[in-house]
Amino acid sequence: MSWWGKMIGGYFGFVLGGPLGALLGAAVGHGFDRGMKQVKGEGPAPGDQERVQTAFFTATFSVMGHLAKADGRVTHDEIRFAEAVMSQMNLSGEMRRTAIRLFTEGKDSSFPLDSVLDQFRKEVGRRRNLMRMFIEILIQAAWGDGEPTAEEERLLLRICRRLGIPEFEFRVLEKMVAAQVRFRQQAGGGGARAGGGGGYRPQPQRPSQEDAYAVLGLSRDATDAEVKKAYRRLMSQHHPDKLVAKGLPEEMMKVASQKTHEIKQAYEIIKEARGIR
Repeated sequence: MSWWGKMIGGYFGFVLGGPLGALLGAAVGHGFDRGMKQVKGEGPAPGDQERVQTAFFTATFSVMGHLAKADGRVTHDEIRFAEAVMSQMNLSGEMRRTAIRLFTEGKDSSFPLDSVLDQFRKEVGRRRNLMRMFIEILIQAAWGDGEPTAEEERLLLRICRRLGIPEFEFRVLEKMVAAQVRFRQQAGGGGARAGGGGGYRPQPQRPSQEDAYAVLGLSRDATDAEVKKAYRRLMSQHHPDKLVAKGLPEEMMKVASQKTHEIKQAYEIIKEARGIR
C-alpha cells in the first residue's frame, strides 16, 4: 500500500503532528479523522520514507499556495501551474482534492509558514537533494505567471533561509529553473506565462547555449571536465528512483523525470557546440 493509502487508511496514526499534520488533517477532512481514531500505537518514526513522502506532499502544495498569494493575489497562471503539477502526478480524485485544499490553506493569511518549514526541515533531515527539489518546484511555481515579483523573490529567500539554504545556492537554482522554463517553452510544453487566461505569452525560442550552461549551473568558461562533472552530479541529484527512495512521493516521479530530460537536453547542446565525446 502506498503512503497515501496508508495515510487515508489511518495506518499513520498521528501521521506528522505539528503544523503539517494539522494542515493535512484539515485538507483530508472527516475520513482522516475517522482513520485516526481507528489506530492504536505509534505512527511511523521521523525519517520513515512514507512519513517523509507525506510531509513533502503536504508542504509542497500548502507552501505553493502561500507563494502564489505573496504579491496579494493569485493569478490564473499560478493556479494553472499547480494544476499542471497535479496532472503530472496523475493524482486520484481524492488526492487531487486534498492537494487543492492544501493550496487553499496556504493562501490563508494565518498560514504558519515558519512553523511549517521548521517541521518540514526536521522531517526531511539530511536529504539535501530532496530539499533542493522542493525549492526548485517553488521557484518554478513563482515563474508560473512570468518572472517572479519582488514579493515572491523575498518570500523564496525567506523560505531558503528557514531551510538552511544559502542565498548563493538559491541564485544558482533560480537561474537553472529559469533556463528550464525557456527550454520547456521552446519544446511546446508550457512554462512561465504559458496557457490560457489571456496573459502575455513570449514567442517560443530555441534553447540557447547560455540557457544550456545555466541549466547545468555553469558559465561558458567551464572546462569540459567541469561540464561532464556537473552533468553527472545533476543527473544523480534528480534521478527519480533515488529521490523516491529518499522520500519524494512516487506520484512526483514525472516531475523529476522532466528535469532530467532538460538536463540531458542542455548537456547535448553543450556537447555539440564543444565537440565533446
